[in-house]
Amino acid sequence: MKNIKNLLKNSKNIDKNVKKTQKNRKKHYIFTSESVNIGHPDKTCDVIADAFLDEALRQDPLSQMAVECAIKNDKLFVYGEATTKAKIDYDKIARDILKDIGYKNKFQIIKEISEQSKDINQAVVKDDIGANDQGIIFGYATNETKEYMPLPIMIAHKLMHTYDIYRRKTTKYFADAKCQVSVEYENDKPYRISTILISCSHTENITIKEIKQDITKNVVDVVMKEYQKYYIDTQLIINPSGKFTIWGSFGDSGCVGRKIVVDTYGGASRVGGGCFSSKNATKVDRSGAYYARYVAKNIVANGFADKCEIQVSYGIGLSKPISIYIETFGTEKENLTKIYDFVQKNFNFSPKNMINELNLLKPIYKQTACYGHFGREEFAWEKIKKIKS
Repeated sequence: MKNIKNLLKNSKNIDKNVKKTQKNRKKHYIFTSESVNIGHPDKTCDVIADAFLDEALRQDPLSQMAVECAIKNDKLFVYGEATTKAKIDYDKIARDILKDIGYKNKFQIIKEISEQSKDINQAVVKDDIGANDQGIIFGYATNETKEYMPLPIMIAHKLMHTYDIYRRKTTKYFADAKCQVSVEYENDKPYRISTILISCSHTENITIKEIKQDITKNVVDVVMKEYQKYYIDTQLIINPSGKFTIWGSFGDSGCVGRKIVVDTYGGASRVGGGCFSSKNATKVDRSGAYYARYVAKNIVANGFADKCEIQVSYGIGLSKPISIYIETFGTEKENLTKIYDFVQKNFNFSPKNMINELNLLKPIYKQTACYGHFGREEFAWEKIKKIKS
């Protein structure tokens, strides 16, 4: 990519005082990340929106989709844009997911869906695909876990996934749940899990003592088998409110895209601001973030740095990114010139290439919508690429 050399020149002018501050920053700290389960109203909406997208792609891989939803009480609002040949039964898809989550009531579904703006469509749908919007995206990787993800968010996602498996085997617990994991670091390396906080919805006829025993045994202890070396004097806080019987859309409202930190790196890296769910791959908020993760992970996995964050910016209708910036937080094992050269030889951030290389026209998106979009080996952007030297 031609502009990488120019970007490299600019990177050498980074303020030296910023680098000095990074090196001298406090080395002992506690960092916390959060995950939420499928019954959280925001996450419910993400899953439904990505199920709409999958159905469109199943019938028409070239679908341009951004059909979102919002939920409150017994009403689901479905709205957005869809330019597709697919015939989508929005009501059935939504009702099937709501039933699977555990809702027993009937929902009123209100729809407002139009085609994608022709102004946007003509800028995007062409031989050399243009970005569907302007925007900035970030990708991140760290070698502190085998998934090349920050430890707090990985544990939080695994706790929520394990909770979901457990709650489906009993009638005592519902799908709405949240957790936080606080990890203590020494010299930027995880040392121990200081706190695990879990709040889960439950039936009326269960005591807080029973809840704590159930969740500790069937969720926390199960996940901690993998992370035993960090499970040192960890404080467990379970359902601190004392009661969580009103759950989901009857206890809160929800809409697509309100959990972008949960979806990405748990706050350990910056985010561009755009959400993922509901969006097809020409929307670089999603495909660009996936590809940036792919590149950052490959930089770390190939030993160029212990941590890497990549920022990429796009302009609507443009087939190449406007800028690419690589930050290694002083952990680089090779100089930045070699890292940029590695990226230039092995990766291409154009929307067309990202879609082709990561096979993003397939109906894969519903499974991304809960428990994080990154750190899961089933997705193409998590693969370690065979690189050119």
